[in-house]
Amino acid sequence: MSTIRIGNGQGFWGDSVDAPIELLRGGEIDYIGMDYLAEVTLSIMMRQKLKDDRLGYATDFVNFLRRVLPEAQERNVRIITNAGGLNPRACREKIFEVARELGVRGVRVGVVEGDDILPRLPELIAAGHPLANMDNGESLAPIVGKVTSANAYLGAAPVCEALGEGALIVLAGRITDTALALAPMMHEFGWAADDWDRLAAGTIAGHIIECGAQCTGGNFSRWWEVPDLWNVGYPLVEAEADGSFVVTKHPGTGGMVTVDTVSEQLLYEMGNPREYITPDVVADFTSVQLDQVGPDRVRVSGIRGRENTSTLKISASYLAGYKASGEVTVSGPRAVEKAKLAAQVVWKRLERAGVAFTPEQRTEELVGQGACLPGVFAAPDEPPEVVLRLGVHDEDRLRVKRFGKEIAPLVTAGPPGVTGFAGGRPKPRRVVAYWPALLAREQVEDHLRVSVEEA
Repeated sequence: MSTIRIGNGQGFWGDSVDAPIELLRGGEIDYIGMDYLAEVTLSIMMRQKLKDDRLGYATDFVNFLRRVLPEAQERNVRIITNAGGLNPRACREKIFEVARELGVRGVRVGVVEGDDILPRLPELIAAGHPLANMDNGESLAPIVGKVTSANAYLGAAPVCEALGEGALIVLAGRITDTALALAPMMHEFGWAADDWDRLAAGTIAGHIIECGAQCTGGNFSRWWEVPDLWNVGYPLVEAEADGSFVVTKHPGTGGMVTVDTVSEQLLYEMGNPREYITPDVVADFTSVQLDQVGPDRVRVSGIRGRENTSTLKISASYLAGYKASGEVTVSGPRAVEKAKLAAQVVWKRLERAGVAFTPEQRTEELVGQGACLPGVFAAPDEPPEVVLRLGVHDEDRLRVKRFGKEIAPLVTAGPPGVTGFAGGRPKPRRVVAYWPALLAREQVEDHLRVSVEEA
């Protein structure tokens, strides 16, 4: 193809279930990317898989295919996703089951495996790979027994391989968000693995659309200018072989595509703009040229890139104790003073019960008094109400459970005006902490597996 149209229908697991359907049916499209994974999502999937080895993937994706599979096959709209999570093979079997239910034959589904390195952690550490925390330099070895998930960020190459084998649907685990758009470009245009400028262009295209409607008016700073946000159109890129592309959306949808909306998404999760590092390439965001070339059409060009790194990023999670939080609304005159007193009451009653928490183990927020953006905006001295939110974190589950018993008594044994307590006592929940690390590229890529099977 001289031009391909790639859309993104999911920015995270929990995004609009109708968005990818509207992308498919709203106009011409060749590829739909669907991004379900965040760092914590893989931990959730691991818990599911431990309970049932047939789970561990994004079930919403299967529900989506149940609604559109015959149409996607008929129109040859190819779908790329990381919905496979920790169990892409099980996800594929579920898709084949749906295909049989719908009477659809000949659906080719590719699976990319090898990002999950959790079973390999002991051997990797023993072989001299410390998987040091990128924030503090500590080795993973002392807590390896607490690790619940460990996944390498894969790039576009294995997805491109699956497309080359004729897959209509490609299921992967922890591939980068940007690979969902880059892989179709590499496949269709035949870009080489060291064509750094074009790979950077495809990477930036993927970055712009990876969060769904964030580049078409969602989460936009000048939100009052966005028309029909209720009907916001999810993004498309019209990509060309030279690496340039146009960001747009289907006609008749709400939202807008402007230089400003695209620029804000470019800045999303941005570190050093000259070094946006992915498994495929290091992209230079300062080289990006944006031009408004029509209503809801922004052309992106001039992108430069350079050689990829010798390491891949590892996203691991581990168990780090327990937490609980609860909140009440405090209303009426002197609401802020009463809320502060209510917090003191809780902490002192816990101390009396022998369950004191240090300042580092507890949180205390007054929502309505600048808790979300402290010091940024002036808070009213006398708001009519505030929400008092208290939380604790401890390695001991029973201590956290005891905290949960001190919120409700504020209603009758605290200052006046306490209300809004609902949902029962706060219960201890496992804390899943994040561990970022680097690993030599060959330690991951030598274990990659791509398979394509037909329903």
